[in-house]
Order: sequence, then structure tokens, then C-alpha cells
Amino acid sequence: MSLTSIPKADILKACEAMLRKQLYVVFTKPVNGMEPVMAVLEEHLAFQIDLEQRGIMFGAGPFWNDAEDAWQGEGMVILRASSLAEALALAAADPMHKAGARSFTVRPWLLNEGSVTVRMTYSDGKRDII
Repeated sequence: MSLTSIPKADILKACEAMLRKQLYVVFTKPVNGMEPVMAVLEEHLAFQIDLEQRGIMFGAGPFWNDAEDAWQGEGMVILRASSLAEALALAAADPMHKAGARSFTVRPWLLNEGSVTVRMTYSDGKRDII
């Protein structure tokens, strides 16, 4: 018999020394081509910046096509939310989704591994994120 799932409590126990930061990932894709997407892009970006400034957004950005030379309207947003219901409400409030230009799926995601390195030089104010 093969397992098809493992209880959340078992995963949390197995990685109790890790970060275990609960986040929510919004996968978004165009519904009817790029024209509707471009029509609300400015409003969408303002919405995203607002989420960022309020500390709700962990990260976001577009997916390139496989040739890495064009954008076909798909993207991903990682949210800090207290529940899946809150993440769904935030995603639904995005002007892209409200206008029907893109559809979305939200998945709960447990961030365990990885790292961020920030280098800042005081003399010129330059910043690098590695």
C-alpha cells in the first residue's frame, strides 16, 4: 500500500527545528488573452505595492515563457495571511481577478528551507539580495 498523503501534524513534527512559516501562494493566469490583462495592469501593480507596503506580500512576479523571452500573463504572489480564507479574499480583491482578466488558485505553503542574503554598503546605499 502506498501513502497518498501525510497528516499536517506529522510534517510539522518532522521539521520542528526548521522555519515552519505558513504562507499562501496565489497562482494567477489569463482568462481571455493579454488585452484584458494589460487593461488593468496599472491598477494591479498599485494593489500589489499596497500589499507589499502593508507587509502582507512576501513576494510576487511574472512567470516568463519557457524560452524566457516573453510574458504570457501568468504570475505568482506569496502572501502572509492568517488563513486560507484570508488569502482567498486578498487574491479575489486583486483588480486582475475582480475584472475577470485572470483566474487564480491559492495553495497553502509551508516555508521550511532556504536563505536570504542582503548586502548593503553604507557609503553608496547600494543593496544586493542574493
